[in-house]
Amino acid sequence: MSQAILPDLSDLLTGNDQHDVPVEILQQVIARCVTPLNETETLPLKQTLGRVLAQDVISPINVPSYDNSAMDGYAFIATDLLNKSTKLNVVGKAYAGHPYLNEVRSGECVRIMTGAAIPRGCDTVIAQELVSDATDTHISIAPSTVDAGDNRRLAGEDLRLGSVALRKGKRLSPADIGLLASLGIANIAVIRRPRVAFFSTGDELRSIGQALDEGCVYDSNRYTLHSMLVRAQCEPIDMGVVKDNPASLEKTLREACAQADVIITTGGVSAGDADYTRQMMARLGEVLFCKIAMRPGRPMAFGKIQCDGRTALLFGLPGNPVAVMATFYFLARDAIYELMGTKPHTQNLLKVASTHAIRKKPGRTEYQRAILSTDTSGTQHVTLTGAQGSGILSSMSEANCMVVLDHNQSDVAAGELVSVLAFDGFI
Repeated sequence: MSQAILPDLSDLLTGNDQHDVPVEILQQVIARCVTPLNETETLPLKQTLGRVLAQDVISPINVPSYDNSAMDGYAFIATDLLNKSTKLNVVGKAYAGHPYLNEVRSGECVRIMTGAAIPRGCDTVIAQELVSDATDTHISIAPSTVDAGDNRRLAGEDLRLGSVALRKGKRLSPADIGLLASLGIANIAVIRRPRVAFFSTGDELRSIGQALDEGCVYDSNRYTLHSMLVRAQCEPIDMGVVKDNPASLEKTLREACAQADVIITTGGVSAGDADYTRQMMARLGEVLFCKIAMRPGRPMAFGKIQCDGRTALLFGLPGNPVAVMATFYFLARDAIYELMGTKPHTQNLLKVASTHAIRKKPGRTEYQRAILSTDTSGTQHVTLTGAQGSGILSSMSEANCMVVLDHNQSDVAAGELVSVLAFDGFI
């Protein structure tokens, strides 16, 4: 491919060995290579969980739309509190959806329930448990039990008419959807889902339902990837298993590029005689890396390919299943979020004591599967799941976190604090 399809990355790559790139450098490189999607679709509110807002949402109303009571009690006029002891006549009741319609005068109060509109003339609510001598006709308020304006929720206190309720690029959470519903918004414009084509490579792979011949294994990577892509709000396109054959690989890559924004392959990026993915990527586009200073996940390729006028990001992930998950979560998924015009997933790291020593070579970032637990004293500890081979997928299922050992870190002693990424909310 003679024409460059990647941006100038010299400022990031100068001084870095392109065959042993630090994770943080590759993350920056990938982010620079992403062009956000600009295609949108309008969906019913209930179908937008996890989707990304295509534009700012401007509040069409005040929320709440009227002054209302924050609790069950009595509404009255604050100037009546000037007396040493206040006795008020109960002139009516106000419920949510059923307001008291008359104006309240000095010396009067209205029995009011949470969410009910504050009656005209009133500006303060006292909780029902703070009044004394309460009957159906009158109440007494002792001095210093309530201040002027207490327990009154003002119109527009949550959102004001014309204010920005949610910003473009926000991934919609349940709370966001509830907020939009409170504005009376039934449909909302979101960025379309990124289309991600994926396939596994290798003559030894068999799909579920096929006979497992000697020397063969079932392909788990496509099922893992499909699940991760669905959770990331992508439109997954499963291209199946591609044999170790250059012609088959080129055909599949071209078909994937014709319909996808991103292509993810697993396997075929190491230095084996039958590993063709790197070479085919170079033929159809540009390849930047072959080895990452990362464990698991060192053999990996990243770049873009171009076929028939269409361009797609391409991640050539390793073949081992844990390495697939690690490289997806720490490298590929952020690119997908960037495509949708939203911020990458925040990695909230905890500092927790390791129950045992961990061997670590400086010069690479390591992600080790572990179990985060809390002892009877409330102290958290982290314990590795055992062997950390990148083919041991069961350990990923057993783990509830990863110990993150940074690029320059060396061996960890038992009891030493380490950085821990909990899976809850991340994976």
